[in-house]
Amino acid sequence: MKIAILGAGVSGLSLARFLHEGGLELDCLTLFEAGSEVGGLCRSKTVEGFTYDISGGHILFSKDAVAMQWMKDCAGGDEAFVRRDRNTKIRFGDRWVHYPFENGIGDLPAEANFDCLAGYVQAWHERRCTGSAAPDDFGSWVRWRFGEGIARHFMDPYNEKIWKRPLDQLTSDWVAGRVPDAPIEDVLRAAIGIRTEGYTHQAIFYYPKAGGFQPITDGIAASLLPRVRLNTAVDEVERRGESWYVCGEEFDRVVTTLPLDHLPNIVRGIPPQVAEAMRTLEYNGLVTLLFALDRPEHPDLSWIYLPHAQQGPANRVTYMSNYSPGNAPPGRTSLMAEITWPMHTPFPGAELERDVQQGLVQAGIMRADEVLFTDRCTVSHAYVVFDHDYHRRREAALGWLEEQGLIPLGRFGRFEYDNSDQCVIKARALAERLLPQLRRGH
Repeated sequence: MKIAILGAGVSGLSLARFLHEGGLELDCLTLFEAGSEVGGLCRSKTVEGFTYDISGGHILFSKDAVAMQWMKDCAGGDEAFVRRDRNTKIRFGDRWVHYPFENGIGDLPAEANFDCLAGYVQAWHERRCTGSAAPDDFGSWVRWRFGEGIARHFMDPYNEKIWKRPLDQLTSDWVAGRVPDAPIEDVLRAAIGIRTEGYTHQAIFYYPKAGGFQPITDGIAASLLPRVRLNTAVDEVERRGESWYVCGEEFDRVVTTLPLDHLPNIVRGIPPQVAEAMRTLEYNGLVTLLFALDRPEHPDLSWIYLPHAQQGPANRVTYMSNYSPGNAPPGRTSLMAEITWPMHTPFPGAELERDVQQGLVQAGIMRADEVLFTDRCTVSHAYVVFDHDYHRRREAALGWLEEQGLIPLGRFGRFEYDNSDQCVIKARALAERLLPQLRRGH
């Protein structure tokens, strides 16, 4: 049995590794990768001794302890990682506000504190009295869940920075299960200065000591490299009878981790309505900017959120040199800013670095005279956008692929909001499903 895996990011690599660990001969696997190295969105970059991740601030954490340990073991085991306590803040004017925002409203100026508390209590009361269901659109959901004050002071401006769309154009589906509901008692305590905690499931995370996040995918790939074809973009996939042909080469199975919106360009025979559904799935790209700093140490922070326009275009800043000392030379530190960008829109030029730097200086995050240099990476597909036609388009795309036996996998292979650990978990599940079929030879 010959299997082609399109894309050597964390999903494709993990699937290949699980298949091989499950007994499939290495010679049965071929991974096609358009880039010059493996890793996809989990790659990292080092410039003059400063390391950062190319598609945002990754951390290693998972509710699935087996998957997390497997990822660690692939990258050298526990000793190859730094254990970190998450310390995350929101920058609000000249104040640090505890995260999540509803657990930190006591850190706000008095008027904003009152606005947020009053709105939260009112929204809670209305839900209790009316039993109303969660609204379908995200903008309304924010007010239904958090109230007008938190919406106006944080949720609206922050999410508009990320999504680059009016919030009523998004569904509320994507927040289900991702945003825990703070008990009202915790919010009341927070408002009067009694510290409460939210998102405690991420209180501790891990990060490689050297090389950024990429050692994880490098480790997964280590035994697979003879079967990875780098610099090999897939330009044609076609089914003929019971076989699949990838760039003219015959395979028994094909798994694609390529973005769904890209498939109409390469897969032969997609019906026009399905191709249109694939092409119109929405997403955002991402610019990551490294700021190499002549500063010996940072505040003890993991990452911060910047909700307001006067803080510049970045919505999040990661203290990369706090993740691991190996991410910056001795006596130096680094920050990484993230800026989302709408699909099919050219990424901005050098003015972006200027605007981000001015915003970070204005926000009191750094000084201009500390900046040694900046460096930039861009990725075209970073965030799945859950617009109101998302489910129809995605179901049409996945339904056709499954009917054909072309197997989709991964964050953009299935257009799912998955972190790296979830990609590993889903690759493991797919391998468990495929291995009995492969052993039977069909």
